[in-house]
Amino acid sequence: MSHSNFSLLSGIAVTLLSTMASSHAQTPAGTANWQAGVVLDGAVTSKGLELGARDKGLGLGHSDLMVRGAFNEHFSGEAILGFHTQDKKLEQHVENAWVQTRSLPHGLQVRAGRFASQIGYLNELHPHADDFTERPLLYRGLLGGHWYDDGVRLNWTAPTPFYLRFGAEVFSGKKLVREATPDSTSLVSTLNMKMGNDIGPSSSWQWGLSHVQNKREAEVEVHDPAAEAHSHSASFSGKRMWISDLVWKWAPEGNNRNQQVRLNWEYAQVSGINRYADSTMRHRASSLGAVWKFTPAWEVGLRTDWLRVAKPEDHSGTIEFGNGRLTENAIMLAYKPSHMQTLRLQLTQQRASGANDDGEPVFAKPAGRSIQLQYVIAFGAHGAHSY
Repeated sequence: MSHSNFSLLSGIAVTLLSTMASSHAQTPAGTANWQAGVVLDGAVTSKGLELGARDKGLGLGHSDLMVRGAFNEHFSGEAILGFHTQDKKLEQHVENAWVQTRSLPHGLQVRAGRFASQIGYLNELHPHADDFTERPLLYRGLLGGHWYDDGVRLNWTAPTPFYLRFGAEVFSGKKLVREATPDSTSLVSTLNMKMGNDIGPSSSWQWGLSHVQNKREAEVEVHDPAAEAHSHSASFSGKRMWISDLVWKWAPEGNNRNQQVRLNWEYAQVSGINRYADSTMRHRASSLGAVWKFTPAWEVGLRTDWLRVAKPEDHSGTIEFGNGRLTENAIMLAYKPSHMQTLRLQLTQQRASGANDDGEPVFAKPAGRSIQLQYVIAFGAHGAHSY
C-alpha cells in the first residue's frame, strides 16, 4: 500500500477522533446517543494464502469507519464503511447500513438494511476483532470470509433461565453468490439458534446451529489453469448449508482481566452444489481453535482447519468436478496493551491435495507457509461481541 494511502487513512482517523472529542465536550450528559469510530488493520505478509484475504507484502486488512446510535426509544442504527487493499489498491464497500427495533415486546427484535448474517459464530463479528490474522477456511471458502447482505432479520430471545435465541433472515443473496445462473431466484434465507449458560463461577458455553437455504445457483467457471481469482463471495456454494458452532470459555471466577482460555469449534456442510452434481457430493469444512490469555496483555493461540470441496469447472462445454482438500494450521502470539490495540505475529502452514480429470490441482497453491505481522488500532467507539 502506498504511503499516500496510509497518510490519508491516518488523517481520517485523527480528524474523526478530534471531532468526537469536541462533540462529547459540548454535548450535555445523557443526550449523546451516537458514537463514531475508526479501526485500522495493517499487516506485513510473507506469502499470500490460498483463499486468503491478504496480499504479499504490506497491506491493509479489514478496516472501517463506523457510526452507530439510537434514533429514539424505539429504533437504533449503524453504518459502516469498510476498506482494505487488494493487489496494492485501496478498495471500499458499504458493509453495514441498518435500522433495528429497541422496544418490541416478548423478546422480539427486527433489523432491516445491510448487515452480516448471524449464522455460525464468527460471521456477525468484525474480522479485525478475530483471534487470528485470517478467518478459518470454513468462512473463506463457503462464505466469502464475511457474509453481509441486504435483507431483514427477526430474532426472538426466549424468557428462559439460560440464554436461548431463535433467528430468521431473508437476504438478496447477491453478496453470497455474485454470478448466478439466469434462472436462479435471488433469495437466500437462514434459520439459526443460539443457546448457552454458565458452568460454575469460572466457565461458560454457547452452542449454535444454523441452516442456509440458497436459491442462487452459481455459474460454473470456465476452466483456466492460469487464473487466480480473488472474490468476496463464496468460492464454493450450494442449495443447503448447515453450520454447528460450539464455544467454551474459562476465566478465574469469571474475571478475564488477567487470564482466560477460549475454545472454538465449527463445522459446516453444503449440499446441492449445482444441477450437474451428484446428490452425494458435498462441500465440508471444520475449524478448531484455542487461545490462552496468560497475562493481561499477552495471548497465544493455535488453530487447525480443513476444507473438502467438489469444485465444478466448464471444460469446453463439459462440466467436470475436481475433489480437493485443503488443510491449514496456525500459531499466533498477540500483544494487547489495551483493548484498542493488538500486535500479532502468526505463522500459518497450508497443504492441499486433489485434482480434476485433467490433472490440474483444485487449489492453486498446493503448499505454502506464511508469516504475518499484524497491527490493529481502534479510535473512538470499539464494538465488542457479547460472547
